[in-house]
Amino acid sequence: MPTSTPTNTPPASPLTVARWCAAQGWPVHPLTPGSKLPAANCAICTTRSHTATNCPCRGAGRWCHGFLAATTDPAVIDAWWALDPAFGVGIACGPAGLVVIDVDAHQQAVPERDRLLPGISIPDTVDLTGLANGFHTLALLAALRGQPDPSHDSGTLRVRTPSGGTHIWYRAHPHLPIRSSSGSGKTRALAWQVDVRAQGGYIIAPGTTTTAGTYTPIGQTRTPAPLPTWLAAELLRTHHTDPPAPATAAPQGPPPRARQAIAAAGGRSPAHSMLAGLLDDVAACSTAAEGTGFSEKLNRAAFTAGGLVAGGYLTEDQAEDLLRQAAATARPHQHRRSETIIRAGLAAGTRSPLHPRGRA
Repeated sequence: MPTSTPTNTPPASPLTVARWCAAQGWPVHPLTPGSKLPAANCAICTTRSHTATNCPCRGAGRWCHGFLAATTDPAVIDAWWALDPAFGVGIACGPAGLVVIDVDAHQQAVPERDRLLPGISIPDTVDLTGLANGFHTLALLAALRGQPDPSHDSGTLRVRTPSGGTHIWYRAHPHLPIRSSSGSGKTRALAWQVDVRAQGGYIIAPGTTTTAGTYTPIGQTRTPAPLPTWLAAELLRTHHTDPPAPATAAPQGPPPRARQAIAAAGGRSPAHSMLAGLLDDVAACSTAAEGTGFSEKLNRAAFTAGGLVAGGYLTEDQAEDLLRQAAATARPHQHRRSETIIRAGLAAGTRSPLHPRGRA
C-alpha cells in the first residue's frame, strides 16, 4: 500500500490502494464493501448453469467471477471504483506472481500432533505445551527445518489481519507454480491454521478495511521478498504444485538405472543405495507424461541428496549431476522446472545431515 502514515491519519481510499497494487503489477478486483468476498456477479453470471469459461463479462470490463476478472488496467480500475468507492480491494495471487502465507490465530481445539504438520512426524520428545494456533505450527515447522520463523521475516511485506492473524507475502518462483490451500485441506496443506494463497485464489490488499477492521502492514517493508528456498521445498512436499505439463515427445528406450550412476560416482554404501532407489523412482516417471508424482519424487530425492552432501557422502556437484540425469530421463523438456525443484530440495536437505547406521 502507499507509504505508511501516522496512526491518526485516515487510511488511503480503496481506489488509491487499487491503483497502487496495479502499479506493482498485481491485478485487482472489487470486494463487497465491508466484506472479504468478491463483489457480486451480474444477474446472468449468478445462474448455476453459468461458468466463467468464455463468459463475455470480463471482456466487457465487468468484475464478474471475482479474481478471474482481476486487472491492472487503470481505466477499468477507475471505472469500477467510481461505481462504488467503498469496494474493497482483492488481488489475484497467481497472475500477480504472489505466494502469501496466511497465518491464522483462531480459537479452535488443537488436533492430534500427527495432524499439525502434514507428512511430518513430530517426536513425542517435542514439547507442544502452549501450541494454540498457526503462528505456533509455522514456528514449529521452521524450527524442525532449522530455519527462521517466517512470521518474523521483516525483509518481506507482512500484513496484520483484523482477526489477529498475519499475511506473509512472497514472490513466487517463475518456474514453480504454487496452488492455494487451507490448513485443513485434505489434498494439500502446509500446517494447521496456516493457509496458502497462490494460484487459484486471491488475497486482500493491505490497507483494505472490512467491518472487522483494517488489513495493516507490519513494519516498514512494502514489497514481497522472493519465496525462501526451504519454504518452496515444503510447498513441493505438501503437493502445492500444478500437475506436470505433458511432454512434447515420448522418451526413447528404457530409463538408465540410477544405481549405475551412483556406482560411477564411487558410492556403494547404504547411504548411496538409499539415494539410488529414490533416483530410480524419478527416472521411472518417464513411463508417463503426467500423473506419476514426478515433482514430489524429485523433491524427495533432492532433499535426501542434500542430507547426504551435508553428511559427507557426496559432493554437491555429484548430487546435482545425479539428480539432473534422473530428471532429464523422466522429463527431458522440463529443464527449468526440474532445476528449481533440485535447488530447493538440495538447499532444504543440507539443513538435515543424513548419517545412515549412525555414522558421526
